[in-house]
Amino acid sequence: MQYFIKNMVCNRCIMVVQQLFEELGHPPVRISLGEVETVNPIFPDELGQLRKRLVGYGFELIDDNKSQLIEKIKNTIIQLVHHSNDDSKVNHSSYIESHLNRDYAYLSALFSEVEGTTIEKYIIHQKIERVKELLVYDELTLSEIADKMGYSNVAYLSSQFKKITGLTPSHFKQVKENKRKPLDQV
Repeated sequence: MQYFIKNMVCNRCIMVVQQLFEELGHPPVRISLGEVETVNPIFPDELGQLRKRLVGYGFELIDDNKSQLIEKIKNTIIQLVHHSNDDSKVNHSSYIESHLNRDYAYLSALFSEVEGTTIEKYIIHQKIERVKELLVYDELTLSEIADKMGYSNVAYLSSQFKKITGLTPSHFKQVKENKRKPLDQV
């Protein structure tokens, strides 16, 4: 049986959700960002308990197909931007289309309809969150970050960063309380 979980954005999320399923007696046979597969279905009384426990950790069980597809799009983008070593200059529409085996025009229209923003803007926001993370680590130069994140140059990265955050990357680094958002709130 396959279950879709909203707000799974990192490996710790996977560990927490896995533990919840195991405690219910349904250990996952496969688990990834936003998806859990079990051998046997979870009965309605257990499902209510699972829903309640998931909400306690900031997750949500997704039932309808549109929401499941939106969550798959988000998780594909998060995987690419935050957890992948793929070429940062990858064509995002082709990447999403190939990972979800759906026409990009359909995915884009659905995403915009449901989320009220475009996939492209969502990708930009995710990239800026990743840039913030890399700035906080202070291990790479701004030029290296721009290259790693697929920006053509530092000026373009800085311009986009300021447009989203209101700060230049160098000013962001100087601010003591770096204002990063949790990925499920981007």
